[in-house]
Amino acid sequence: MQYTDHLDMPRMTTRFLTPEDAVAWVEYCQDPIATEFSLLDGKTPEEMAKEVIALSLARYKEGRFGLQALISKETGAFIGKCGLMLQEEVDGNNEIEVSYHLLPRYWGKGYATEAAQKFRDYAFENNITNSVVSLIHPQNTRSKKVALRNGMQLVKTNALFRGKEYELFRITRKEWEEQKTFYWSSLFSHSF
Repeated sequence: MQYTDHLDMPRMTTRFLTPEDAVAWVEYCQDPIATEFSLLDGKTPEEMAKEVIALSLARYKEGRFGLQALISKETGAFIGKCGLMLQEEVDGNNEIEVSYHLLPRYWGKGYATEAAQKFRDYAFENNITNSVVSLIHPQNTRSKKVALRNGMQLVKTNALFRGKEYELFRITRKEWEEQKTFYWSSLFSHSF
């Protein structure tokens, strides 16, 4: 499956990450709240930023999707990262995850939801999968809210992934199609 960038959203566009993006990502890695649930303990912010960007670059090469840079259309600023990731061995299964991480100064403005919905739609519209998940640390309430706004439901509270337990949120293609149908029918019922 071809994974494309330059996805267009109302306020943002995407592009594939480059090694140079590690410089912008240091800001995220310096924030103790942003990195509270990180799996890269024991590294400096600079080391963590380089490693996280390198992981996405490796995913691109391996055909396992990867996070993409979120770029503001208005200012050209780097807002954060979002994208699809092939996650292996989630309770023994392979899953397509939509994952999102924003620089803290962009939190609470709806960017994560806008980006997550775009990648969810991309996955279904391009027949990548029949369900999309988000694996979220049980204490990460901000990410859970984004998953719920993305139309997902909590389906498991103790999904095992990389030796740790996560909450597993999921939306199926059928649920996504039903949500789209409901949205359009409610939109047209109010326009007359």
